[in-house]
Amino acid sequence: MIPALTLILCFQLAGEVISRALHLPLPGPVLGMAGLLAAMAIWPRVATQVRPVAQGLLGNLSLLFVPAGVGVVGHLDLLTTEGVPLVLALVVSSVLAITVGALTFRAVARLTGGAEGGDD
Repeated sequence: MIPALTLILCFQLAGEVISRALHLPLPGPVLGMAGLLAAMAIWPRVATQVRPVAQGLLGNLSLLFVPAGVGVVGHLDLLTTEGVPLVLALVVSSVLAITVGALTFRAVARLTGGAEGGDD
């Protein structure tokens, strides 16, 4: 378990170092995850070693939201004063994200020939 967890954290650290060194707009953990994915594709033994630890982390993922919940409760006064703009921003950004995702899906489906017309 310790070697697999060390491997995961080393890939995250490598991604962070690369992201900061090259001033990339991509978060370091995302680069590290891509590197870990590449390593697992090249060496299946890495995937076999990481799988139990990753499943354990995913099984307890809800615990990682506890600090965020504590932070929200700790700043309830700010939430009451800025609540309306926050809710508005969340709703608008969610609608925009869903719309852009749907439009992108339609465009890709048309390009790949997966949808005939689609204008009902």
